[in-house]
Amino acid sequence: MPVDTSESDFEAAIVNTMTDEEGEAVSDPSVDYRAGSFTAGGYRQRDPGDYNRERCLIPEDLYDFVVATQPEEWNALKENVGGDAKTQFAQRVSREIDARGTLNVLRRGVNLYGCRFDLVYFEPSTGRNPELQEKYRANVFSVVRQLPYSTSTGHTLDLCLFLNGLPLFTAELKNPLTGQTFRDAIHQYRSDRDPREPFFQFGRCLAHFAVGSEEVHMTTELEGEDTTFLPFNRGYDGGAGNPPSAHGYRTSYLWEQVWTRDSVLNLLQHFIAKIEEVDGGEPTGEEKLIFPRYHQMRAVRRLVGDDRENGPGGRYLIQHSAGSGKSISIAVLAHQLAFLHDEDDASVFDTVIVVTDRRVLDKQIAQVILQFEQERGVVADIEEGAAGLGRALASGKRIVVVTLQTFPHVAEAIREQGQRDFAVIIDEAHSSQTGEYRKHLNDTLSASSLKEAEEEDETEDADLEDKIMAEIEKRGHQPNVSNFAFTATPKSKTLELFGEEQPGGGYEPFDVYSMRQAIDEGFILDVLQNYTTYNDYFRLLKRVEDDPRYDTKQASRLLKSFVSVHEHTIREKVKIIAEHFATKVAHRVGGKAKSMIVTRSRLHAVRFKRVLDDYLDEQGYAYDALVAFSGIVEDEGIEYTEASMNGFSDARTRSEFERDEYRFLVVANKFQTGFDQPLLHTMYVDKKLGGVNAVQTLSRLNRTHPEKEETMVLDFVNDAEDIQGAFEPYYERTTLQEGTDPNRLYDLEHQIREFGIITDRDLEEFAELWHEGGTQKELHSVLDRCVDRYDAATEEEQTDFRRQIGRYVRLYAFLAQVVPFEDVELEKLYILAKPLLSKLLARLDPSDVPEELVQYVDIDSYRIQESGSGSVEIEQGEEPLSAQSGGRPSSSGPSKSEEKPLSAILERLNEQFGYDFTEEDRVFIKQLKKRVQDHDAVQKSIEVNEESAARLTFDDVAEDELQGMVDRNFKLYRKITDNEAFGRMLFDFLFDRTLEEVREEAAEG
Repeated sequence: MPVDTSESDFEAAIVNTMTDEEGEAVSDPSVDYRAGSFTAGGYRQRDPGDYNRERCLIPEDLYDFVVATQPEEWNALKENVGGDAKTQFAQRVSREIDARGTLNVLRRGVNLYGCRFDLVYFEPSTGRNPELQEKYRANVFSVVRQLPYSTSTGHTLDLCLFLNGLPLFTAELKNPLTGQTFRDAIHQYRSDRDPREPFFQFGRCLAHFAVGSEEVHMTTELEGEDTTFLPFNRGYDGGAGNPPSAHGYRTSYLWEQVWTRDSVLNLLQHFIAKIEEVDGGEPTGEEKLIFPRYHQMRAVRRLVGDDRENGPGGRYLIQHSAGSGKSISIAVLAHQLAFLHDEDDASVFDTVIVVTDRRVLDKQIAQVILQFEQERGVVADIEEGAAGLGRALASGKRIVVVTLQTFPHVAEAIREQGQRDFAVIIDEAHSSQTGEYRKHLNDTLSASSLKEAEEEDETEDADLEDKIMAEIEKRGHQPNVSNFAFTATPKSKTLELFGEEQPGGGYEPFDVYSMRQAIDEGFILDVLQNYTTYNDYFRLLKRVEDDPRYDTKQASRLLKSFVSVHEHTIREKVKIIAEHFATKVAHRVGGKAKSMIVTRSRLHAVRFKRVLDDYLDEQGYAYDALVAFSGIVEDEGIEYTEASMNGFSDARTRSEFERDEYRFLVVANKFQTGFDQPLLHTMYVDKKLGGVNAVQTLSRLNRTHPEKEETMVLDFVNDAEDIQGAFEPYYERTTLQEGTDPNRLYDLEHQIREFGIITDRDLEEFAELWHEGGTQKELHSVLDRCVDRYDAATEEEQTDFRRQIGRYVRLYAFLAQVVPFEDVELEKLYILAKPLLSKLLARLDPSDVPEELVQYVDIDSYRIQESGSGSVEIEQGEEPLSAQSGGRPSSSGPSKSEEKPLSAILERLNEQFGYDFTEEDRVFIKQLKKRVQDHDAVQKSIEVNEESAARLTFDDVAEDELQGMVDRNFKLYRKITDNEAFGRMLFDFLFDRTLEEVREEAAEG
């Protein structure tokens, strides 16, 4: 007999599992919804004729549930209305669903003739009431095949799930063996399911599933062709889709786990909600039904289950990409943790504290709580700092939302609450205004301070993750506090503090929704799809006759900064940016595309904004630009602020950028994280990016928009390979290859002791004074003894010593949060080394390279050339981060350096930014040089004329000779003639050598 490949067989297989009277416990370790497992089975299979089309109910299920769970109330209703009780009751429930929706009716019940009826019993939070447990088990679940939903046509649905007679979920099933997939089911919902039918009224059915054997997609509202379906898949191999199943269908998790009785009741009680939609952080007045995506449901259930079983004190890292819906995940998790009870019926947490910089999140949490608990005032939004936080905790608020600025007070406020237990949920939503929290907010940066601008190029503001990690390190492990960290891009320290330790010694997140899966499923865009890199080439000329000597490394960095901030350089880049935007970008996203220019410092941002404004005016482009930076920048005697350059306050920059005329946003350490603007299509990068900072910055482009099909990046600084390397660890799952070795502390301790700068006596005295309340004078006396010995050491020893104690201080502060140390000697060294390091660093000179160096040079030529374009491919597979190694190499002292004449430094820079000549090119240039140098006119001109006049003759002859050699190397000939800067640079080089050699020959003759 041939295999049945029909949809009917697929449908029957699902229903048979759901209606198994014995029930089958389904425990899939890869799903791990809660501490226990769900049981598949226990549904009734109802005939299509049992369904009442006019009332959109199964009346018999409704009666059976009410009579079984509320017999006294039912008898009272019958006495009030007589024998027509069933009809009137069904009619009343149907009308209430029309008015309030199924979800509200299930949660709030209905009233009729003075009688109140509950229409569902959720799992009791405690086991103290056996009667409630019985009522929970009395809920009636039914499934109907080929449901005749329409009152006017004969159309049917493949499946519909009912709870106590009320419709919950529908499903259209497609079997690829018949040539159809879930996409055909989506098309069927959009094209053949009329949303005007009473059955499809918004809020009556809570979700509609398009189910194939490979994937599942769902929606909460049918809107014809405009219906939006979201993936409801587990993810596979780091990306979209589902893994193979031992049960035959990749989608079997849907009916074996998600649609089980316990799971559905858990979804209704804790996940599904109707809330007001938000656009750009502001409520729209329109409602939407929230049904969790698969990873949201999985993560929250796992977290709640683990805390129910293990109680407070855990640390959890949830690596969910942008586009994962973290706001809803956090809101649902906060609610469940706030009302969570353990197996002994005791509350697990007294208060849940949510740390975020997104003002919309507290509103969403409040909406979710009101949906689930029908209780106002559960959520406290704290904007008053420590005082407001203390009052909220003391008053017993269930959920408290605090900002980044208030978070440092959380640890102290928790300590003041004694033995109470807390859950702290950390939202990674990195502040888009990180520049506002800069340490030197009001510092003035002058244009002459190129060293400061260069330092800004390499210094990143600490983001929310860094700051919170620092606070957690300060307070240490707290057994009465569970921490839940949500981040898309966990750093090594975050992984080791919050990740799950693996048998091999590494660390992994507790739950993952990867960047790759988010891209595959269409929730974010691939920002590396169209990536273009540029190389810049410049030649510096010495403007003084002297040849002073400087530290090569520091001088090179300063000169590069000089080139990058030079107005000629910026104008060349602005020209590329503006023309690229006008021709390739402006028409994108329905003609509304916007761009961001990422600069390396505040000074760069000011100059980019000025030059860009001028260029747009010169070319008559109808685009405007905004700038974002912190503090005050002084350039050529004029003070600039973000507000003065934009024409309105800093607080309005984000909202003003939404206006149509603003197409460019020039930024310096602001809006590079946490800034969600779907119209942002292209990024122009003029800043070195690396690691997590590269991912966070470029990810500003990944937000979707109905008319946004792709993104673009033009990068003037970074190599494609470096960007690829930055993204790889975060593309699928971020893992830490191995934990930090605590024995590294002992190695550092031994190395520090070997210097002989810190003695046993110093450690003993300082520790005693520190713990017994010694005076500052006494503490400084001990430190000064160490400083005297330090001064007696060589400069190399001093540099090495500073680095070693710097690494020790950083590593000890970190490891103290991970490993319980009982070694008193390590603690003694830590409490002395920390202030000693500060004392030593304060005595260092800020720099040994004079900034007047830039006055000795000028830019002779500068050009930019595209070096690569296309998609930056990220290889599949996890790329682990490296462990903490005792901190980054200290910048507290100079490294070994080499002094060279300024001319040699310039030559080195020119080589670094010049062209890569082939051997054929080198032969061509040698031949050209010889022909020009041997020419009589050139030799005589050099002998009798000034250098400037000799140069004119040289150029004429060189151009003639070049024409005669065109056939020998046409490629290089085109480089010289088509690129003015390149030709001038080459002729300069040839003339200098010719001038030198002709004069040497004349002197010798």
